[in-house]
Amino acid sequence: MHSYAQTYIQLLNQLKENGYSKEELVRVKNSYQMAAELFAGCYRPSGKTFIAHVVGTASILASLAVSLEIVIAGLLHSIYAEADFGSGKQGISNTKREQVKAVVGKEVEEYLCRYAALQWNAKTILSLRDRLHCLDQIDRNVLLIRLADQLEDSLDLGILYCSNRKDRQQFLQDMGDIMVAMAQEIGFPTLATELEAVFPENILAELPEELSPYSQYKDSFFIAPKSYQKKIWLAAYEELNHSLSYGQSIIYRLKRKLRSLQPFKKIAS
Repeated sequence: MHSYAQTYIQLLNQLKENGYSKEELVRVKNSYQMAAELFAGCYRPSGKTFIAHVVGTASILASLAVSLEIVIAGLLHSIYAEADFGSGKQGISNTKREQVKAVVGKEVEEYLCRYAALQWNAKTILSLRDRLHCLDQIDRNVLLIRLADQLEDSLDLGILYCSNRKDRQQFLQDMGDIMVAMAQEIGFPTLATELEAVFPENILAELPEELSPYSQYKDSFFIAPKSYQKKIWLAAYEELNHSLSYGQSIIYRLKRKLRSLQPFKKIAS
């Protein structure tokens, strides 16, 4: 099994050894700086730092001798779903897209946008398999990034340390062969071989009882430094949302209680 980078320095050394130019390495540096800032304090549900995960994904892609744009897209692949842009909201917006384009360029940002739009579950994987021959080159590359992401998540048996590990193991059991076949069909037999080797390990492995899941979270989460303070406007916004949700919940419960106290209507004789 190939050994992949987990740190920025390891990734840079790998790219230098693979013959990437000085100008390309500078682009990677700028992209990493954005990743380090936006993924700060973010962890995978296994407890692995998110920045290590995206570096690992980029390293897998670099080993496949793909273009620099795809490698950088791998380094930032979950930016719209997981990164903290400071607005308190996840997802895509025009403001975020322009901010990302200014650093990585239009082509890479298009990969990131399409990656965010690609739902990854049994239904969509089956759909992708059936229309694989219809995908344009960008979508095929986005699928490649997603498969590299799946390999990176599985290399260190990380799914075993997630609170929903049984669901994740079942997902690999059901969809693993299809993902391997897709990697082969889009022209990356080495990736297919590694996926085929690592999936059974994750499916069959068991976690010792002493090593309970790192957290209760099923998805990625943030751990902020103790000195961290949210912007006043953002804290107020979140508190208002919480208060409104709590108030609506109370009103709903009161209405249900009142309905239960209403006398039964007499049936007309």
